[in-house]
Amino acid sequence: MRIILLGAPGAGKGTQCKRIAERYGLLHLSSGDILRQERAAGTKLGKKAQNYMDSGALVPDKLIVEMMAGAISKAPAAGFVLDGFPRTVNQAVELDKSLPAREGEDQRIDAVLSLEIDDRVVVERMTGRRSCPKCGAVYHIENLKPKVEGRCDRDGAELVQRPDDSLEVVQNRLKTYHQQTKAVINYYKNSPAGPAFYHIDANREADKVSDSIFESLDALVSA
Repeated sequence: MRIILLGAPGAGKGTQCKRIAERYGLLHLSSGDILRQERAAGTKLGKKAQNYMDSGALVPDKLIVEMMAGAISKAPAAGFVLDGFPRTVNQAVELDKSLPAREGEDQRIDAVLSLEIDDRVVVERMTGRRSCPKCGAVYHIENLKPKVEGRCDRDGAELVQRPDDSLEVVQNRLKTYHQQTKAVINYYKNSPAGPAFYHIDANREADKVSDSIFESLDALVSA
């Protein structure tokens, strides 16, 4: 099964992708995580992407498509779930071109899930996040507080707010999303003989969101 999870930053794509991957035995491919790893490692791709990520702008299609095409080509036969890709219609078109030809098999996307969430909820979620610079653990000032305020539970390091979680950057990312990424939703919804498309209310608690996703995918699998 080949799945795409769409949604604004802060909608919970990472959490839901991990749960989908575990439930159905799929490979979780996160463009955001991979890009941050590349940046931290100081690779050529990471250096190019750094300025875009820090300002909240989308990384150019050329960089994203090159990276994701390579990752998808290594996915197992069971399938994959794409987290944060495609983000533009151009990326979606290039993805469609690359999938059907893989080793003569039909590798087209089976389902697209759109996590729909209010901007207000996104701002509250993202600006309240704090992370550990040593181990990468993530906390929240309201709903996932550390045992000692401002300190990581695992190693005691001082928690920080990532540059891309600041209010200004979050607002810029939302603006960019509404201007560009939402067009991807229309692309898949209007695609002839395209994948199954599901609207998911992501304003709710993560478990309730997962229940809705699993209900939709279970029905697709058993169809």
